Amino acid sequence: MRTKIRIADRMVGDGQPVFVIAEIGINHNGSLEIARKLIDGAVLAGCDAVKFQKRTPELCVPRSQWDVERDTPWGRMKYIDYRRRVELGRADYEIIDRYCKDRGILWFASCWDEESVDFIESFDPPCYKAASASLTDLPLLRKMRATGKPLIVSTGMSTMEEIERAVATVGEDDLLVAHSTSSYPCPVEQLNLRMIETLRRRWPHVPIGYSGHEVGLAPSWAAVAMGATFVERHITLDRAMWGSDQAASVEIVGLVRLVGNIRDIERSLGDGVKRVYDDEVKVRAKLRRAGADNGVSHENGVVQGRA
Repeated sequence: MRTKIRIADRMVGDGQPVFVIAEIGINHNGSLEIARKLIDGAVLAGCDAVKFQKRTPELCVPRSQWDVERDTPWGRMKYIDYRRRVELGRADYEIIDRYCKDRGILWFASCWDEESVDFIESFDPPCYKAASASLTDLPLLRKMRATGKPLIVSTGMSTMEEIERAVATVGEDDLLVAHSTSSYPCPVEQLNLRMIETLRRRWPHVPIGYSGHEVGLAPSWAAVAMGATFVERHITLDRAMWGSDQAASVEIVGLVRLVGNIRDIERSLGDGVKRVYDDEVKVRAKLRRAGADNGVSHENGVVQGRA
């Protein structure tokens, strides 16, 4: 049996509803108003959680890039000033925390440095996420693990050896692993969804999921059919908005379709035991040739073979 992991009041793992994460990330562009609209969209779609990204710009931006000027929606500015501009502060997260609680949706964050872990931990999140870029940052993984919260790790841009090292570092308890390819947007031929099966075989007691960056929804649905126990997709109000993640994101209308069809897929998978359903009985009586012995009987709806 695979481990089922509790994230707040949800259980994540085989046999449980797919845990759907709407990644807001930095698609709010530093705007609390946009962040709230994206939370509303996630609630409307029936997502389980929204996820943000938290950075300390001075720690995450290489010093050599601080003074490089770039065009931004607010004019031309130094890159370090842009990174500060798109970060939400404590007052913003206090509002987000209350807003998510009022709307009945979980929220957490992927933290890109140790100070950000301390910052987010003050809000007592239900879990943490290590972005693909952080998979080899073992001190950061240990910092998130030290909170005692479940940890989700994404595996984009990583070798199998790097994934092995990360899992060995944090251990398998309360761990969830997401298959991912870090291209934005990701060409379908690079999605390699069969890695979900590879990860499930390698870590049979760890819930395996999918973090997608493709254009469209079909691969995410396929991931669920292949056994992904959680799905994460970036969301946006408009894919044409400013930002590096917008083009690989799902707009709210698409998010509603994504979640609705995930729930249909869950219900359609069944348990793998062949049975004759009540709705089939009349059809069976009508279409089977009279007097034919097909070598089967059914008891309690389950088809039984006869020697």
